[in-house]
Amino acid sequence: MRPTLTLLSLTISLACWAGADDFPQWRGPERDGQVGGPAWPQRLDDASFRPVWKSSLGPSYSGPIIAGDRIFTTETRSEAVEVVHAYDRATGRELWVQEWPGAMSVPFFARSNGSWIRSTPAWDGESLYVAGMRDVLVCLDGKDGTIRWRRDFVAEDGTDVPTFGFVCSPLVDGDSVYVQAGGAFARLDKATGKVIWRTLQDGGGMNGSAFSSPTFATIAGTRQLLVQTRTDLAGVAPEDGKVLWKLPIESFRGMNILTPLALDEHHVFTSAYGGKTQVVRVDKGDDGFAAGTAWTYKAQGYMSSPVRIGEQVYLHLRNQRVLCIDAATGTERWTEGKSFGKYWSVLAQGDRILGLDEKGILYLVQADPSGLRILDQRAVGKDTWAHVAVAGKTVAIRELDALAVYEWST
Repeated sequence: MRPTLTLLSLTISLACWAGADDFPQWRGPERDGQVGGPAWPQRLDDASFRPVWKSSLGPSYSGPIIAGDRIFTTETRSEAVEVVHAYDRATGRELWVQEWPGAMSVPFFARSNGSWIRSTPAWDGESLYVAGMRDVLVCLDGKDGTIRWRRDFVAEDGTDVPTFGFVCSPLVDGDSVYVQAGGAFARLDKATGKVIWRTLQDGGGMNGSAFSSPTFATIAGTRQLLVQTRTDLAGVAPEDGKVLWKLPIESFRGMNILTPLALDEHHVFTSAYGGKTQVVRVDKGDDGFAAGTAWTYKAQGYMSSPVRIGEQVYLHLRNQRVLCIDAATGTERWTEGKSFGKYWSVLAQGDRILGLDEKGILYLVQADPSGLRILDQRAVGKDTWAHVAVAGKTVAIRELDALAVYEWST
């Protein structure tokens, strides 16, 4: 049963709650799939992985956000309204709910998987930044859900509604929020929603429906944004939006979906449906930045983003296998012969990997360059396309029609 809908006027500041025990955005604190906290156990049985509470919801592909004493999630209700919920982290009591009109029907093969909200929100300690399907970015007060501002890229930039909806997950840094929306990559003032700059413009619509989410990295001595558009991987200066370097990334119909992973100050890992797995090397000389291919491998990633453990990168592939590949050389360590579904959301801690597939199977894996070592697996729901979230002892899993919260017992 869904908890009774209430709206609480809270006076406690949320700013002090953004810390090591949070999962504030897409792929975790650093957007690289790495999480800290208590060491994960060896098993996923009830003694080690205890169910705490569950709330029924409408459909969503947005990953949940864990922030202090609460958990945020989204839903699309009645194919017409986008909704944001705030729950008490410990009990599942609903603290507030906010909504706005916003829905669309995605085309082609994606329609069979539904037309509900997709992007994972971002949390900065006070505000929650939520992307609606129709290229709308909404800033909510984390205390009570009040809408602080709303940015409609279609109405304000004159672009088309993206064919597959707003997929990119917002990135908050300092006083700014960064998104791929409105047919471009944009930096907005997080206090007002005003656009500061736009770059990597592609016109929007079908060709502008960018899927990948940006991240920060220090590349060739310069802190910059890593942005994967439908056609290119690029480094962008946060101050003014200048494109520092850019390299084409081959993919089928622009399906550059995963978030690129910086391996060190010169190398960036990526992979694409219809393309290949590769590492891009970036250097800086007297004439500026230069990017080229360090190595390539035939395997194709798809929707799942990679994690690195030691000298290896682990990636769920388009062919539904799992690949372990040497980060420095591109040498395949192994590709597991077993099929693991169409998608994994993946997190790592130390030498452990937690992988959630779209069928609702959670895998606890020991990272090992000699072969796949599954320590345990457990059914935790169904239609789990949203990214799993882990913060401290809390594990939040967004099923298509519910939010389920578990707790590690360590």
